[in-house]
Amino acid sequence: MKVSGFTFLRNGQKLGYPFLASIRSLLPIVDEFVIALGPCDDDTEAMLRGIGDPKIRIIPTQWNENLRSDYSVKGFVYGQQKSIALFNCTGDWAFYLEADEVLHEADLPKIRAAMEKHLNDERVEALAFDYLHFYGNKNTIAWSPGWYRSEVRILRNTIPAWSSEALFFNVVVSHKKSRYPRAAHTGATIHHYGWIRSEAQMNLKSESVLKFWNNRTLTAVNYSRVDSAVLRGFSGSHPEPIRDWLPKGEGLFKADRDYQPTARERKHRWMLWLEKTFGLKFSRKHYRLVR
Repeated sequence: MKVSGFTFLRNGQKLGYPFLASIRSLLPIVDEFVIALGPCDDDTEAMLRGIGDPKIRIIPTQWNENLRSDYSVKGFVYGQQKSIALFNCTGDWAFYLEADEVLHEADLPKIRAAMEKHLNDERVEALAFDYLHFYGNKNTIAWSPGWYRSEVRILRNTIPAWSSEALFFNVVVSHKKSRYPRAAHTGATIHHYGWIRSEAQMNLKSESVLKFWNNRTLTAVNYSRVDSAVLRGFSGSHPEPIRDWLPKGEGLFKADRDYQPTARERKHRWMLWLEKTFGLKFSRKHYRLVR
């Protein structure tokens, strides 16, 4: 069994992505790691080459700066870059990890076992993971239907598939139709650290990618402006590769007491109550579970 890791990246150092930790967390279980690297004006490329692992293969790419964002599919340039990396993978499985996502070393044997188990089961086109979204600091996670709780990150590399945006995959059925992949669950968890970088870095990131996602006016990021009902404490261990990167912080992240939840956040509060009371699950999945 051959496994390819892949991602796309641009100005990762300037925008505060823990991309070195992300890549290092996946390297032990892949045979190659493909990186679609867009034009950078920081030290991202030097940092990547500084890893010094022969498994890493960097593919220089260009980003379509003129891509319109007023179509129904937004963030398509992300899908383009993700697909470029995917199309250069040579493994039986292609393992996608975003630059702010990190695997825990304790989960690596479980992930490897899931790939081996389903290697010859053609019905399984992808493998899914649970998610922990850290918010504000390393001790706090955001948990609600507004934060995706599971997603596909491993794709069988023998099927016609691509990505229309960064989060999910599209399996091509015909020239006019695509669908979400059929998946099994790995039983493992991905740790997502995108929302604990500094607010300055998050605002810079938002400013740099806004044109690819929508035409709205940029709103400054303020972590404290969040519904406190979705914040939960985290008492587990963080993956070893990310520990030196983690910003210092004690206790549960404090939301602004005067913040008034939006209509969407109030809806999510109601959904959380229904989940807790009746055991329902409202998480949206970009895959169909078959195993």
